[in-house]
Amino acid sequence: MKIALACWVVNLDTARYLGDSPPTRQEKLLPPEGTAAWDEELTGRVISHLAARMNALAPALPTGDGHLTITVPLTLT
Repeated sequence: MKIALACWVVNLDTARYLGDSPPTRQEKLLPPEGTAAWDEELTGRVISHLAARMNALAPALPTGDGHLTITVPLTLT
């Protein structure tokens, strides 16, 4: 089975809105921190951890669209 993964870093304000803890009125007056951005280093660390936990058959490979893919054995129970 193949698993593809890409990690994105979301600015603090967006994360707080999604976590139901929006910024205060004073914080809203500050300039925005930007938008979500793909984080290559974080994606590599996360996919490596998954590969180790799931006994991947080979190292992660790029897909060409910002994702990394691992192939893991499929165990049916």
